Amino acid sequence: MLTLALPKGRLAEETAVLLLSKGWLKTLPSEGSKELTFVSEDKRLRLLFVRSQDVCTYVEEAAADAGIVGWDILREGGFDLIAPVDLKLGACRLSLASFPDFDLFAKRSKVRVATKYPNLTREYFFSKGISCEIIKLYGSIELAPIVGLSDCIVDLVSTGGTLKANGLKEFESILYSTARFVCNRSAFYHKHTELRSLIESLEN
Repeated sequence: MLTLALPKGRLAEETAVLLLSKGWLKTLPSEGSKELTFVSEDKRLRLLFVRSQDVCTYVEEAAADAGIVGWDILREGGFDLIAPVDLKLGACRLSLASFPDFDLFAKRSKVRVATKYPNLTREYFFSKGISCEIIKLYGSIELAPIVGLSDCIVDLVSTGGTLKANGLKEFESILYSTARFVCNRSAFYHKHTELRSLIESLEN
């Protein structure tokens, strides 16, 4: 049996539908269920439903053989995982945003940036030769420049509707992200046949 860690929410639902279409599931997990695990009828697959930020940890620490995670989270954490398949699900982008009159190069001192992605943000600013002060937040990132906590934000953008509703403008896309199928390196070796079969299903 393969154990697959899925991020709770919409991406887990989309992945379950994909697995159903590929024959790896016969039925979908019950909608609205509070259960954190789900085993397929043929016992080939066990699903774990975890926070998106925790998927890589479950897989890297071998609590799961594989998982589904956004490219943004994988890059931010620098996890030692194999990522053989881009599922093309959950497309979004990590972008720099602020008020329309924001000028990235105007400040002589450090730019204050609010984000959930400190590593990718620091890498982006340093690549432009700009010093930055990272303010790590876990939610409502768009609020930071509105109340003067930061000069700008780096956050995930899908439609841009939330930015627009709060008077903010997207200036530059830093990273494009889609859901990736990732594997634990040890599992990829010891369960190669099963994982290869699943990977080939997802690729076709």
